Amino acid sequence: MASLTLEKTRVRIATWNVNSVRQRTEHLLHYLKETSPDVLCLQEIKCQEDTFPRMEVEAAGYNVAIQGQKTFNGVAILSKHPMDVTKGLPGDPSDEQARYIEAVVQHGTGVVRVASIYLPNGNPPSTEKYPYKLGFMDRLIAHARHLLTFEEPLVLAGDYNVIPEPRDAKDPAAWTQDALFLPQTRAKFRELLALGLTDAVRATTDAADLYSFWDYQAGAWQKNFGIRIDHLLLSPEAANRLQSASIDKSVRALDKPSDHVPVRIDLA
Repeated sequence: MASLTLEKTRVRIATWNVNSVRQRTEHLLHYLKETSPDVLCLQEIKCQEDTFPRMEVEAAGYNVAIQGQKTFNGVAILSKHPMDVTKGLPGDPSDEQARYIEAVVQHGTGVVRVASIYLPNGNPPSTEKYPYKLGFMDRLIAHARHLLTFEEPLVLAGDYNVIPEPRDAKDPAAWTQDALFLPQTRAKFRELLALGLTDAVRATTDAADLYSFWDYQAGAWQKNFGIRIDHLLLSPEAANRLQSASIDKSVRALDKPSDHVPVRIDLA
């Protein structure tokens, strides 16, 4: 099992849409070693629990919690510390897609509640995929409202498939008809923030050209044609402890990378 030792000055929490954990296991293990997050939320693991590289991750010092799905979706939380896990987003018992896992992580004498979220893409907007996206967001808003009543450090981390503002895209005009940037999508995201949540990256910087996703097509990475869609949203109790937020852009330059890069925060 993972060690309970914790660096006294911070708790490091990261999120990463790994886009197939089995294809990216080497990258994942390298990231765990080099960055040493206390908690890493993964999305799009694209495997079931029995095919997740559990032994390798546990050997790196992490406990593993998985909500898997064959070929598609799938989320996980890796933690150096003990955790109490809940799987699935409440509000729709018929939803079988593996997109939400939550854990209360014990660190030292305290706890932090962390969720790994893979919000639906929603494209094409003219299909049933977009109402599903909006419905998922409504359920997330309702659940976040409930979690905030606990008045504890809470981090809702993941691939939100939401471009919050024009400055979060290199070329906003290219996304105007996309489900990630439609007015209704952005309004739902603002509704989520309005509960009292803080976008960790934007709480620490107003810098331009901050992106977490570059498509594999049309030389998007080489042209820096990126978007910021991976977010860590913090409760007031977590935001008060925010020390830093970082986007680990260099991971996108690795051989056979995910199209997303990790985003991480340090909490006091």
